[in-house]
Amino acid sequence: MFARAAPAARAFSRRPVARRYASTKTIRQALEEVVPVKQAQFQRLKKAEHGQAVIGEIKVENVVGGMRGLKAMLWEASVLDPIDGIRFHGLSIPDCQMQLTPAPGGKEIIAESMLWLLLTGKVPTEAETRQFSRELADKGDLPDFVVKLVDSLPSSLHPMTQLGIGVAALNHESTFAAAYENGIKKSEYWTYTLDDSINLLARLPTLAARIYRNVYNPGKPIPGVKKDLDLVGNYVNMLGYGDNHDLTEYMRLYIAIHGDHEGGNASAHTAHLVNSTLADPYISYSAALFALAGPLHGLANQEVLRWQLNMQKEIGDNITHDSIKDYLWKTLNSGQVVPGYGHGVLRNPDPRFMALQQFCATRPELLADPVIQMVKKTSEVAPDVLKEHGKTKNPYPNVDATSGCVLYHYGLTQFKYYTVIFGVSRALGALTQLVWARALGLPLERPKSLSMDAIESLVKNA
Repeated sequence: MFARAAPAARAFSRRPVARRYASTKTIRQALEEVVPVKQAQFQRLKKAEHGQAVIGEIKVENVVGGMRGLKAMLWEASVLDPIDGIRFHGLSIPDCQMQLTPAPGGKEIIAESMLWLLLTGKVPTEAETRQFSRELADKGDLPDFVVKLVDSLPSSLHPMTQLGIGVAALNHESTFAAAYENGIKKSEYWTYTLDDSINLLARLPTLAARIYRNVYNPGKPIPGVKKDLDLVGNYVNMLGYGDNHDLTEYMRLYIAIHGDHEGGNASAHTAHLVNSTLADPYISYSAALFALAGPLHGLANQEVLRWQLNMQKEIGDNITHDSIKDYLWKTLNSGQVVPGYGHGVLRNPDPRFMALQQFCATRPELLADPVIQMVKKTSEVAPDVLKEHGKTKNPYPNVDATSGCVLYHYGLTQFKYYTVIFGVSRALGALTQLVWARALGLPLERPKSLSMDAIESLVKNA
């Protein structure tokens, strides 16, 4: 597929050994315990017990309406309920906040503990989490050729395009691709997919931070990866905000709770689809990033922030429920949608929105910010306005209604970069499920397509 240096072709035979704390498992060891159990469950579903069971129906509106609601994809990490919201292996966001290990000196979920949960279905111990943080830090540096490639890109090129290019280029170092070329058993696919996924996750913050520097602060030195910091702690430090503890905590929470949202969303599904061809995780996730870059997927929090800032400009200091209600109706009557409200699945307020609002509620400086005040008051008024308007299935706020506004408060004011942060986050879920797709031996994804004439024929003969 792509040329690789000779050392990469041998890399699969000499994986680095992760540093271990006493009486702890590595994430590989934890996964090795879980894989046989899940494989046995998968075989029961596939063949002996349930292979012919009917779990849903297909309507014409599903086929022509973006396949919304079709139960047609296996995804182990999370389940999204329309009323209760997202659960990660059965744990709600408040459950995760109580059970998953934070960073030293912090309170919020960190990426490592969420990743461990998504991948294994188990809550890691504090020692396992710290060990995993160190493993990721040890693997966090970019290869020189990727540094040169990213530095050569024009600063006017969209940051998401640069991120996708950088991730795809890391395919040069793929242990899965090298092992596949040398010949490996199907039963070993998941182990090399795991290697690539962990390596990519470790390098994503470094890559994303370099893109931020090149586009917005050219020439500014970038701190190196610190071995004693967690993944997001290093990311924020490399962005140049390492002395801002509250922003670091917010980014930890943001990245953890954005990490997975079932498999049917455009970016996660793209990664799954491309990987079903046995493309390595780098190629698969670069494709996912380009899906995330679309305005209907990953750009939503930018649209919310623009809308909020325009509202602030118009209503000034008169931040009341009535003034916000008037602006909501002005938006709707002009034929526009209210950004940050509604969701393809949810029919209640998004638990991720609630978690970020609770973060704001504990910090007086956020509560004093006029934009953050508008976010809260809008969420109190908008549902009734949208119900009265009558064209929104879910009139409640989703996570985008607040996520970008908090970044803006802390000084990350470059709208185009927000989707890059989302891209770092979404890797947690998408990459873990590539490992499971290979562990379970999922086949090449190939749904049946129909022409309009074929659909009409089926309808007439039904």
